[in-house]
Amino acid sequence: MASFCCSKKFFFLLFLISAVPIAFLISLETAKPTTHVYEYHSTGWLRECGKWDDLNRRFIVAFFEGGVGQIQVPDDYSPATVLEEIPLVKDADLTGNASLGIAIDRPRNRLLVAVADVFGNRYSALAAYDLTSWNRLFLTQLSGPEDEKSFADDVAIDAQGNAYVTDAKASKIWKVGVNGEFQSIIRSPLFTPKEWYKNLVALNGIIFHPNGYLVVIHTFTGNLFKIEIGSEEKVKLIEVAGGTLSFGDGIELLSPTKLVVAGNPTRLVESSDEWETATIVGKFKGPVHRLTTAATVKDGKVYLNHMFGLGYPKKKHVFVEAVFS
Repeated sequence: MASFCCSKKFFFLLFLISAVPIAFLISLETAKPTTHVYEYHSTGWLRECGKWDDLNRRFIVAFFEGGVGQIQVPDDYSPATVLEEIPLVKDADLTGNASLGIAIDRPRNRLLVAVADVFGNRYSALAAYDLTSWNRLFLTQLSGPEDEKSFADDVAIDAQGNAYVTDAKASKIWKVGVNGEFQSIIRSPLFTPKEWYKNLVALNGIIFHPNGYLVVIHTFTGNLFKIEIGSEEKVKLIEVAGGTLSFGDGIELLSPTKLVVAGNPTRLVESSDEWETATIVGKFKGPVHRLTTAATVKDGKVYLNHMFGLGYPKKKHVFVEAVFS
């Protein structure tokens, strides 16, 4: 056996085994996209979330290695152009933690960022930054080593500036006040399915609906929840027809009645009764090898953020337009 492992046949077999997935990835990467794609160069392999900042004509992206950057889109942009990522934030006191879900708070000219210890689950926080100066406005610790394991994953902002941060590990939602003060935790038995394996990735994408409530997705079950906020939070399971939302990640409102659930595939969900019930009305399958993690809306069109960048030394990332069918 030892002699075979050192033989030419073994190395040839190893080469063949490794060549197949590499060839498959190359074929996926070189395939002509069916929709519009923004490409950009980055110094990092992983970009968890990206949002379009229409006022400043830029995509803002969260760095999995920690930090925030921007991709400026010039007025004379050409589809053949590969854009460049510019780092904006890198906090030394958050070293070792990932920047994950982000939300633009336009009325207050700030960006909110969910921060988490991805592999140890011993630290979660919410950071806020000024969109002009990029000074940090506050950093609110949500959990630490002495607390239950947690994973701050995504964030939404209500009309008053309160933030709601999902915990993808412990199936809860933290509420943080407009000035960064910790306020409360939203829990519900509906958030925790009985099967242990369905809790491996729990509450994930979250949005604030302009009519005054939250919508949040549970990744492994695909359950979609409506949460009435106020003096008493009321959690309801949204009945979804037309398929499953399992492994849904970030979510984004396309309109008050249409919700995009990023994933593989990405699904378009519609509701006509204030999200008491909903129906999957469209799907889009983008570059699966890059892993779709978040959605954003630019000029009425949906663009999908993908986790993985490819290439060396510059990693090329993409925002892919989703056209549903």
